[in-house]
Amino acid sequence: MAPKNDGPGVPEAIPRTVQGIADRLGPPSIDRLWIFPPRVRGRKESGLIVVSRFATDGAPDRRQLFTASYGAERTGKGLTVEWSISEEGAAPPDRFPPVVQGVGRRAGESEVGPRDVAIHGDPEALRGLLDEWEASMLDESLWPVAPEPEPESDSVRASAADSAAEATPAPVTPAPAGVSE
Repeated sequence: MAPKNDGPGVPEAIPRTVQGIADRLGPPSIDRLWIFPPRVRGRKESGLIVVSRFATDGAPDRRQLFTASYGAERTGKGLTVEWSISEEGAAPPDRFPPVVQGVGRRAGESEVGPRDVAIHGDPEALRGLLDEWEASMLDESLWPVAPEPEPESDSVRASAADSAAEATPAPVTPAPAGVSE
């Protein structure tokens, strides 16, 4: 069964969700993406992207699995793209492809599977994927359109933290009832 497609959908939905994933997880941490065909109804679209992320503990034989679901709509008032991302677990990377294929079968998408995109932690590979869409479809406030922030040095971070601590008054805890100071 092919995904339902009965309208123009929201072409910005997938690239903006990929941008959000990159913003949340960091491009160098992304190993693979599986982009499922969207479900389209008129000017509404929903979909799923599965993400394999390098393990944060640095274990080369493990990956974290995330799912990012999105919903998007274009109305007379403008464009809305909302997405969420959830960590589902961790496993060796060779276990993910059969799991992802099973997700597609259970969703009734046995004829059209997800697009498997190898990133291997290379921000340029992720940028190449996003370059497949017109620049106008990307969110200007997110990577790779927005300029990357300047990395802060440890001394700048420490100085900013010290300034914030000095500027923040200590919280006042009221005395319990019946106790006077």
